[in-house]
Amino acid sequence: MAIAAFISYLSLEKKYSPHTVKAYEKDLTDFCVFCKTAYELSNIEDASYPMVRNWIVSLVETKISNRSVNRKVSSLKSYFKFLMKTGSIQTNPLAKHKALKTAKKLEIPFSEAEMEEMLNVLPFENSFEGVRDRLVIELLYATGMRRAELINLKLQNVDISNRSIKVLGKRNKERIIPLLESTIHLFIEYFTLRKVIENGENSQTVFITSKGNKIYETLVYRIINGYFSKVSSKVKKSPHILRHTFATHMLNQGADLNSVKELLGHASLASTQVYTHNSIAELKKVHSKAHPRNR
Repeated sequence: MAIAAFISYLSLEKKYSPHTVKAYEKDLTDFCVFCKTAYELSNIEDASYPMVRNWIVSLVETKISNRSVNRKVSSLKSYFKFLMKTGSIQTNPLAKHKALKTAKKLEIPFSEAEMEEMLNVLPFENSFEGVRDRLVIELLYATGMRRAELINLKLQNVDISNRSIKVLGKRNKERIIPLLESTIHLFIEYFTLRKVIENGENSQTVFITSKGNKIYETLVYRIINGYFSKVSSKVKKSPHILRHTFATHMLNQGADLNSVKELLGHASLASTQVYTHNSIAELKKVHSKAHPRNR
């Protein structure tokens, strides 16, 4: 079946994560169900653009966001591109499709004052979990790495002597990120405590639970949300906001956009430029204070 071949292609050739592959598969399954119900069409390879458009209308009527609709249609578009590539179809029905308009997602980073309070004022317990949680927060803020990258960080990829870590990002792309002196000290303290945790030395990943198991997504979220609730009134407090904060603060302090792009592991500058709106606001303040015409 063409869908099975496509899923295999995403997994084996494109090296997409299991989570991403699952999302693609669900989107295609949803469209299959729609075609079967609305048109008694079993093979979606034979679907026309009017059919897809009616699917989009039905999705919008269920009140899901335009962003979610666009993601589903993007999955379908990728599938049709795959069918074109393999010669299964001659025309891509979505070739000229335009995505639905979406409101810009405004993600507000933590301020430098909030980060200062978090890392230098807020007390952390002097225990394995306390040190681990502080290291999780510091590492996300100091490197801008993704939550999944932190969860899968291997012991062998932390180089204390060279003050750097090797991160495996999207599409299995590796990058080296330098570490701050404060982060190095935390790593040393954490590794000392980690050795006495059950199963700790058997685990290949850096971050583990108090039972010695690999740390997981919801725990990382709970760590970030829990601690930042003590210092910030912002609605969204997540690992991704820390990545956003890293990029914004780096740019505010004059870091080169290309350097930030490399540190974040972005494939293109366009992905990094979404973080520049905050630094532009900061530049306006500096410009206003420093320009002779404003004196």
